[in-house]
Amino acid sequence: MYDLITVDFDNERPMVSGRELYTALEIKTRYNDWFRRMCEYGFIENIDFKAITQKRVTAQGNKITQIDHKFSISMAKEVCMIQRNEKGKKFRQYFIAIEEMWNSPEMIMKRALQIANGNIETLMIENAAQQQQIAELQPKASYYDIVLNCKDLLPISTIAKDFGWSAAKLNSYLHEKGVQYKQSDIWLLYQKYAENGYTSTKTHTYDGLDGNTHSKVHTYWTQSGRLFIYELLKSDGILPLIEISKKEQ
Repeated sequence: MYDLITVDFDNERPMVSGRELYTALEIKTRYNDWFRRMCEYGFIENIDFKAITQKRVTAQGNKITQIDHKFSISMAKEVCMIQRNEKGKKFRQYFIAIEEMWNSPEMIMKRALQIANGNIETLMIENAAQQQQIAELQPKASYYDIVLNCKDLLPISTIAKDFGWSAAKLNSYLHEKGVQYKQSDIWLLYQKYAENGYTSTKTHTYDGLDGNTHSKVHTYWTQSGRLFIYELLKSDGILPLIEISKKEQ
C-alpha cells in the first residue's frame, strides 16, 4: 500500500507534492485553478502547505519554472475527501495509514532519538560499530592470536597495495564476497566474520569547522584479518605481487 505516492519524511512532519497528488487524483482542471479552489477551504500557507519553486523541461524542450506545493498529510487527507470520488477515498485511506505510522510509539521514539543525537544516521553508525567492537572482544584469544594481535594494525589501503589494488577495489571485492557492508562511510564486517578477530575499530576525535569536537570510527585489519584476505583472494586465483614475482623468476 505504501507506494501510491511519494511521501517526503525529511521534514518535521510528512509532506507530499501538490502536483503529484493532483496528477494521481486525475484532476481535469489546471493545477493552479484546482489549487486555488482547494485553498478556499481554509488551508493556510506555511501551516498546511508551503510553496516551492522547481524547474522542469517541457515536451518541446523548453526550460520553465513552475510553482509546486508541499502539502501536509493532514491537508492532503482533507483534499482527497473533498474530491468525493473513489480515487480520493483510496488516497485518503493511504494518508490515514501514513499518519498512524508517523504517530506510532516506535516512530515517536525514533524522532526523539534523532533530536537528542542531532542525526539518527550517526546513532546508527555508532550502534553498528559498537556491535562490531563487542564481537571483537568476545573470542578467547589463543597464543597464536595473541602473537598476531601484537603486530601492527593495518588500514585496508596497505593490504590492497600487496596485491596492486586500490583500497576502493579491495573494499568492493570484500563486499561482493559477503564479508563486509558499508554503514554511511565506514566498512563493517557481517556478524559471520566479526567475531574472528579480523578487525579492530578505533574512534578518533577531531575539531570540526563548527568549533565542536567530533568523533569518527575507523576499521583497521589485524594480521589475522590480513591472512584471511590473502586466503580469500588466493581461492580466486589472485596472488600478492611478491608471489607473482617469485613465480616469474
